[in-house]
This record gives sequence, structure tokens and C-alpha cells, in this order.
Amino acid sequence: MSTVLEAKKRENDGYANVNQLKVAGGVPGELYGYKVENTPLAVSSREFYKVIREVGRNGVINLNLDGDKVNVILHDYQEDPIRREVIHLDFLAVDLDQEIEAAVLVEVTGEVSSDGGVLQHVLHELYVLAKPNDFPENIQVSVDNLGIGDSVTVGDIRKNVSATINHEDDETIVTVIAPQQEAEESTEEDENAEPVLISEEKEENEE
Repeated sequence: MSTVLEAKKRENDGYANVNQLKVAGGVPGELYGYKVENTPLAVSSREFYKVIREVGRNGVINLNLDGDKVNVILHDYQEDPIRREVIHLDFLAVDLDQEIEAAVLVEVTGEVSSDGGVLQHVLHELYVLAKPNDFPENIQVSVDNLGIGDSVTVGDIRKNVSATINHEDDETIVTVIAPQQEAEESTEEDENAEPVLISEEKEENEE
């Protein structure tokens, strides 16, 4: 049984209205997809985080929009890069019997061999095709005993995932490089990088 998230329609999408909503602890969003009209809505920030912790990033949510219940998944979201707060949500209405595509996080497990190699995590998420209730919470990739020059590609883990991965087999998920190579690549990135702001991580919302 999917978890219920209460939502209300938004009649006015002006800046002042959205700002007032955020001050009151709400998050603006949009609903679209299977057998629904595009609808601006709002949900409680506290309740949203609680539901996502329960169902996971790709879990099915029973969205109760002013009394009308719709099966949805969190299709996309926008996050404030400084405060680490969700500032906009996109909910996709789904048919539970039809496959859809969604991004699933890659979780790296294990440790590389002790030859001084440096692990590079290339793909942090993979696009997967499955029915809404069949998405894995994450895709685990083991790096145990990988040495310098070794890598794990999509083809290496495809058979371990029950859903269809929509990537080419030769796409690299993780690879192990020599320390000197890693240092050179970091230097090049630093020379080309623009200044960025650094902030503390936002504390997890209280229940």
C-alpha cells in the first residue's frame, strides 16, 4: 500500500504567493502525467521529507489532492544549493501496470585493492525502465579487489538488476586510476573551475 501525501491546489503562482507558501513551511510543485491535467500544487515540507524517507526516491506516493487521490512518483525536484532545501517538486501521475523510466542512485560497496589506486565514481545514477512499484531503491556496485586500470561498466552489472537499465553496456560506472593521474586531473579541474560558494549541510528535518 502506497503512502499518502496531502496536497492542495495553488490558484495563484505569483512570486509573493510562493514566498508566502515557503514561509509557512510549504513547497510548491506541479502534477502531470497519466490521466491528469497539469496542476500547480503545494505540499508540507515536513510531510514530504517524511514520505520520501518511507517510500524512497522512486517509491509510489498516493497523492491526496484536495480529496482526489492519484498514484505518483517524484519525477524531478529543484534544490537550493546553499540551504540544501527542496524548493520545487514535480510529481508524475503513473499507471501502476505500465513501465516508465526513472533515475536510480548507484551505491558503491567494498574497497579497492591496496595498490594505491584511486576510485573514481563516474555514473552516480542509472536510468532504469520498470513498473512504478518495481524500481530498486538503489543499484549496488561492488569495487572489492579492483586495481589500477580496472573498472565496472553497465554490462558488468546488468544481470544483477531485475529492471531494464537504459544505458549502453560499455558505459563506465566506476574506475580505478593511478594517484598521479588523479592529481593531474584535479589540477586541470581547479584551473578551469569557477568560484563556488561553500555552505554547511542542512540538518535533517525533525519528525
